[in-house]
Amino acid sequence: MKTILAFGDSLTWGFEAGTFKRHGFAHRWPNALALGLGGKAHVIEEGMNGRTTVFPDPTCTAERNGAVALPILLESHHPLDLVIIMLGTNDVKYANRCRAFDASMGIERLVSLVKTHDYSADYAVPQVLIVSPPHIVATEDEWFNDLWGHAIAESQLFARHYKRVADNTGCHFFDAASVCKADPVDGGHLTASETHKLGEALVPVVKKILSI
Repeated sequence: MKTILAFGDSLTWGFEAGTFKRHGFAHRWPNALALGLGGKAHVIEEGMNGRTTVFPDPTCTAERNGAVALPILLESHHPLDLVIIMLGTNDVKYANRCRAFDASMGIERLVSLVKTHDYSADYAVPQVLIVSPPHIVATEDEWFNDLWGHAIAESQLFARHYKRVADNTGCHFFDAASVCKADPVDGGHLTASETHKLGEALVPVVKKILSI
């Protein structure tokens, strides 16, 4: 059986817009992906609300910097066959005011961490699938509009920059915005059906990567 690490933020955790609760297990995209792979792979859910690619968030007591967390997870979960990285939405929100380009530089750093980690000699370096996040959309929720309403246009540039990183680093790429849309209730998170849709869309992609 193959092992996949799904490394992301609240979109991977399964944040439900409007309730601050978590989508049911079966709907979250890593688990929908696992179901579609028919038992041929174990998918590890590793989503954290607010996680960034490489940028610290001083507004939270938990460590949200993905570059800090990833090496720990690579060590604790190896051997891994594939690491799926979907981050960036929190890079362009209020705490950092970064661009999609800056987030892509963070993604490139995370790819480097995967490729250069000190794995046991008995195990191969896992492949990497970069997933660009769905676009932020307009919302009437005042708090969330203040959080990331300024970044709607910027979020539409994720795919272009992430695809370039994937090409330059020999990674695989998928654009989540090609199959799912953010919930206008808060402008950034996914409904249960949309996150499930993403997991289903990744099934043929992952099957091809892992030859399963």
